[in-house]
Amino acid sequence: MKIDRLIAAFAFLLALSFSAVFAQPKPAAPAQAPAQSAATVPESKIALIYSDAFLDAKTGIARFNTLVTTLNREFQPRQTELQTMQQRITTLTNEVNQAQAASSVVDPKSIQVKIDTLEQLKKDYQRKGEDAQAAYNKRKTDIFQPLQDDIGKALEAYAKQRNINVIIDGSAVPLVYAADALDITRAFINEFNSKNPATASVTPQP
Repeated sequence: MKIDRLIAAFAFLLALSFSAVFAQPKPAAPAQAPAQSAATVPESKIALIYSDAFLDAKTGIARFNTLVTTLNREFQPRQTELQTMQQRITTLTNEVNQAQAASSVVDPKSIQVKIDTLEQLKKDYQRKGEDAQAAYNKRKTDIFQPLQDDIGKALEAYAKQRNINVIIDGSAVPLVYAADALDITRAFINEFNSKNPATASVTPQP
């Protein structure tokens, strides 16, 4: 099982994927709208954000990096155990192959013992790997969900404070062209980091 920053970042990016268009809730239309001679076109203010920039280790959302470090630190012992088991499997496999290919007479019972040990080790490795991956995925969701919620609320507040009606996530929606002035990514990240320090506590793993 490979537990590293890339997996955590990719999974978190998927969890963070905003809908194609993030907009303030639309008020319900009245039951009977008065007839109008001409349709009224609402004034709209659109902004652009690139959510993948949130994941940048140096310039992204600081709390993300803290959580990634915490997650990987918690699962480092399991990763080390699995790596040790993998090395043992490789060693035993080589020993069995060499014994079976040897020109001299080798005790069949000793070879069978190694084969049995190897097969059991492979089963243990697979089981421990699956258990570790399941635990990792659950823990990842547990510690990143609050951050995901906080980012969503902060982005909505940011838009309302600036009378932004629609925010488009350029990381999720292909764009043909967008003026640089529409991009609020850096400004939002800076504001979020200033209000949400990276040292925020993380609930320990039970």
